[in-house]
Amino acid sequence: MKIHFIGIGGIGLSGLARFLHFEGYEVSGSDMFEGPITESLRKLRIKVDVPQKKENIKDQDIVIYSAAVKSSNVELQEAKKRGIKTLSRREALPLILRGKKVYAVAGAHGKSTTSAILASVLKDANAIIGAESKDFKSNVRYNPKSDIVVFEADESDASFLNTNPYLCIVTNAEPEHMEFYNHNLDLFYDTYKEFLKISKIRVINDDDLFLKNLDLEAIRLNPKKDIKVKKHFLKDDEPYIRFELRDFGEFDVWGFGEHIALDASLAILAAMNEIGLDEIKENLKSYKGIKKRFDIVQKEDSFIVIDDYGHHPTEIEATMSSLKEYAKLKGIDEITVIWQPHKYSRTVDNLHRFVECFEGSTKLVILPVWSAGEDEIKIDFEKYFRRYNPIFADFVKKEDKKILLFKDKNHIAKIAKGLIVGFGAGDITYQLRGMK
Repeated sequence: MKIHFIGIGGIGLSGLARFLHFEGYEVSGSDMFEGPITESLRKLRIKVDVPQKKENIKDQDIVIYSAAVKSSNVELQEAKKRGIKTLSRREALPLILRGKKVYAVAGAHGKSTTSAILASVLKDANAIIGAESKDFKSNVRYNPKSDIVVFEADESDASFLNTNPYLCIVTNAEPEHMEFYNHNLDLFYDTYKEFLKISKIRVINDDDLFLKNLDLEAIRLNPKKDIKVKKHFLKDDEPYIRFELRDFGEFDVWGFGEHIALDASLAILAAMNEIGLDEIKENLKSYKGIKKRFDIVQKEDSFIVIDDYGHHPTEIEATMSSLKEYAKLKGIDEITVIWQPHKYSRTVDNLHRFVECFEGSTKLVILPVWSAGEDEIKIDFEKYFRRYNPIFADFVKKEDKKILLFKDKNHIAKIAKGLIVGFGAGDITYQLRGMK
């Protein structure tokens, strides 16, 4: 069967494309721009065309498109004109996951980290996650001998309802992507409840108010009672946290912060359904983090650059806590935050929390909002973030042991020491890596 993906350069759709390629399908795809993902797909001998054009649609059996693809897309229109079956990513999930024993990981925050940890622990399982695991250096791992799939399930478009979960993990159910749910909290929580109901086994964070009051049988993790953080430490100059989980003993996992201990504990409780504790502890050593989550992209004695996908106040607060621990152990006094706000709607909806979440930084640089296709909303960043005396820049550029700041194409400042972290889900990741 020939399957074509419109928007194959995104982390979500590329994962499905890789998996079906490994399953033996003839996969092709297209995107508007080149990038590291399109390049890596071509190395698998998947045909990727850039840019998108109607000529890319030929004799495919199915065309799958990402949530970002509009109905006016030339390839989507051509597929419909030719009578080819078209499926959104959400609609395609039952086709891709059918016959699999799915371990679905959902939640507003921490689902990529939890998915990657679980994939490292269940080392023989297939995995399709929304980030690149540094363990298997991809967002997909394929094992034709296993029917288990660790799958990062997405609540942003309710597609997690189509994952047919055998076991589900829910890290939290903080309201996010409310535009999809018409800003209706009842609809949002009812959708989560439906997802939990269709799973045979549930592992949930009992500290979340909604999950705590849920009248469903579940393996409940109370982080305040069940997890005891012992210490943060450096091992081979890499960040680690040691914690106790219930009466199961101590565990070491890559990363800093109580949220890492929580994510790892949820993964451990889920993995106990398949393997024993000794094997879990041994396999946990394979986890080395994921790309764009506390991702150390440059490390010198007094100049460390970290790329982090955090684009919601809850995520940023958790990472800021980890950064303070890391800076203390490294003997660094300065923490510079470079923030690229993601989406006008998210920034406005959480503005007062964003104002609070950068506490502990010694310098704040604010970049233009990454709109993700939204219409512009005027936000007085200078007024709201006055307490930080922020620097406003249009973009940053990495050069050797320094980060240069630019405004109106003019170089306005440089950062050459301390701990520098970039927050955002836009193109800041490429700016910090010297790729843009």
